[in-house]
Amino acid sequence: MPPSELAQSAIVTCRCNQRTMDYDQLASFLEVAKLLSFSRAAEKLFRTQPAISAQVRLLEQECGEKLFDRSGKKVMLTPAGEILRRYAEKMLDLHKEALQAIAELNQTPRGKLYMGANEATCLYVLPKTFARFKQLYPLVQISIYRNFSHKILQKVQEGVLDMGIVTLPHAANNTEVIPLFRDEVQLVVPKHHPLAKSKSVTPEQISQHPLILPKTGHTRVVIDRLLRDYRDHIQISMELASVETIKKFVGAGLGISLISRTYAQPEVAAGVLKLIPLEGEKIYRELGLVYRRDRYLSLPAKVFIDVVRESTKQPESAFSSATNLNANHGKA
Repeated sequence: MPPSELAQSAIVTCRCNQRTMDYDQLASFLEVAKLLSFSRAAEKLFRTQPAISAQVRLLEQECGEKLFDRSGKKVMLTPAGEILRRYAEKMLDLHKEALQAIAELNQTPRGKLYMGANEATCLYVLPKTFARFKQLYPLVQISIYRNFSHKILQKVQEGVLDMGIVTLPHAANNTEVIPLFRDEVQLVVPKHHPLAKSKSVTPEQISQHPLILPKTGHTRVVIDRLLRDYRDHIQISMELASVETIKKFVGAGLGISLISRTYAQPEVAAGVLKLIPLEGEKIYRELGLVYRRDRYLSLPAKVFIDVVRESTKQPESAFSSATNLNANHGKA
């Protein structure tokens, strides 16, 4: 055989002998990295321990580095293993997303939508949107994670939730935001309260009465800043986590509070509570639907966003003014 053909044959043989990491190997590697045990990973994946060890060994040969430290009693990731773990998770996620995107072609939306929202949002903002969505896509199941805005945003960032409804503005710079709800924050008092007949109230007047405040969150930040000049003598009667509970205790005469006016409309209509605007510059609460712009969205998530966009067709200037007011009165 001529030298040139011999060299070409050697190159072909070399290429044939080369091995490239595959998704199955990466899945096995990640299971070992998660459980820190080859035997437990094999049991979890319904394989033998030698088979799992062989897959990891092939990865180590391709990487040219040891991925696990097996010298002690416990299996530990090496620095090279830590690096591969991060990339392996991303590669498997992309693989899953690619298959899902292809499978969703020309499909009717079905499956589960994972969303985050607080209690008040679920009660007062989302019912009509959910009703419209379920009317259009009855096969989609909605799973709601209820918590404060910063916790919801964290879960969206981590990829645990498809999307969330949070108080605006927020600091995350890798999310898309659809303004969803804007409402004025007003004082709420029992119908027979001394302030009930007032056309408006000042922070000083508010500070002279027992207060029922939310424990944390955007509204609490706004209230604290509104009353900061009077913090030495304000009377905090109760701190509660639920808007519904706050309204009940205000109605019982245990104090006054500040909440979004929409949240108190049923009790105002029933004559139990009275809403009073703040004197001077108004305070607004704005909510937005947020989702990661750099992550694949499932078909249920995409169609839900379409429904939200359809239900919130408002001039952009209205949302801009709300954002500016929120910025003036503190961020949560």
